[in-house]
Amino acid sequence: MKLKHLIASLALPLAGLAFAAPASAFCGFYVAKADTDLFNDASKVVLARDGDRTVITMASDFRGDVSEFAMVVPVVSVPEREQINVANPALVEHLDAYTAPRLVEYYDENPCELQMQYRKMQETAAMAAPEADMMMEDAESLGVTIEAEYEVGEYDILILSAEESDGLIKWLNQNGYKIPDGAEETVGAYLKRGMKFFVAKVSLERHDGSAMLRPIQVAYEDEDFMLPIRLGTVNAEGKQELFVFALTSKGRVETSNYRTVKLPSDMDVPIYVKDEFADFYKAMFSHQVEKENGKAVFMEYAWDMSWCDPCAAEPLANSELRELGVMWLDDAPEGLTPRGMAPSPVDVFVTRLHLRYDAKTFPEDLTFEITGDRENYQGRYVLRHPWRGDYTSCSAASEYASSLVERWDAEAVALAKLTGWDVNDIRDKMADGGYSAAAIRGVDVEKPVNKKSWWKRLWGNG
Repeated sequence: MKLKHLIASLALPLAGLAFAAPASAFCGFYVAKADTDLFNDASKVVLARDGDRTVITMASDFRGDVSEFAMVVPVVSVPEREQINVANPALVEHLDAYTAPRLVEYYDENPCELQMQYRKMQETAAMAAPEADMMMEDAESLGVTIEAEYEVGEYDILILSAEESDGLIKWLNQNGYKIPDGAEETVGAYLKRGMKFFVAKVSLERHDGSAMLRPIQVAYEDEDFMLPIRLGTVNAEGKQELFVFALTSKGRVETSNYRTVKLPSDMDVPIYVKDEFADFYKAMFSHQVEKENGKAVFMEYAWDMSWCDPCAAEPLANSELRELGVMWLDDAPEGLTPRGMAPSPVDVFVTRLHLRYDAKTFPEDLTFEITGDRENYQGRYVLRHPWRGDYTSCSAASEYASSLVERWDAEAVALAKLTGWDVNDIRDKMADGGYSAAAIRGVDVEKPVNKKSWWKRLWGNG
């Protein structure tokens, strides 16, 4: 029987109610994450590192009689009692959720209305005030209050509060924000907590055109930054999953004695993946492991913890980071921020590493290096919902329909490369859902032919 972990309940946040624009200026609506629960025999380790100082937090996916549980970890010295602590498991689960690879979705607009939207956005400033007044009146009738509005760079910013989730969602949809069905419960939960909503869209006038068992903690000092894993392979049944969350003030962390590889990211995938995201991610990870002969450490997330885009969970508060061992925040204030908003900016960079290992593929303990690289990266996969309308209503709609067929074929090919699944099976499944040339009515489009360059046809590369 699998031991149930004591996991704090984490509400799924609304990570950006995105304005439906053809460019990828927003991250879309966050809909799913690939956390560690997708994998069996998964252990999670958090490493907070500053100079020679390290705090390690170890969480195990233990199954069985708890009386038989044992964690054996080599250490460089005998720790004093005060160096050992038992951590709240919710801390690790929160960090896991925050850094998990994520699925986001966009909604295409009516191509025939785009020109109308451009014209409306280009109206004179003299007309802007009456339009703003009308928007305010519409909001009030739905129980929505526009608390503040700003122009920040190329963005128009609104701060909204509301009496009910239905009214807020209706107002957002009426004003160009595409909110997926079923969001009422999540929005309502935030409203009950007295939270506000930060809402943004692009001003086309100013835009430049670009688109359980509780974890055990040990604090110690050692010049070597490493993690012993060999002992864990002695009595292991098959391969194990290990997730390492490294927290530093300098930048991302990589393994120095094994290849660190970024997982493929920012890929458009077919719509049906939304209902099969867990299967997709497990298949994709396994396929990438096979491509690296099982000997690589995969980076799933690397980001400055002052912000996230999109957020798969609320950012960690300073107090949570300190509990996880971030010792350089000892004297840093929490900061005064509205409830529900991110805490004051903190100098913490988090790296999420994932490996599948056994004694054969990983014969050495893991050694790490802090690279100083602060470039952000995340495992992110995108769903793009097509506009469903009369594709003969205007020339732009006809061109859009043709581009859809090409886009769907590209998504099928991308999914096949990511997972190793048969591309024809993927296309058949997409067609069953209405994502094929046959679904485009009244427009002369054909399924695109997968044309290869002559040198690719010679050797089959690509």
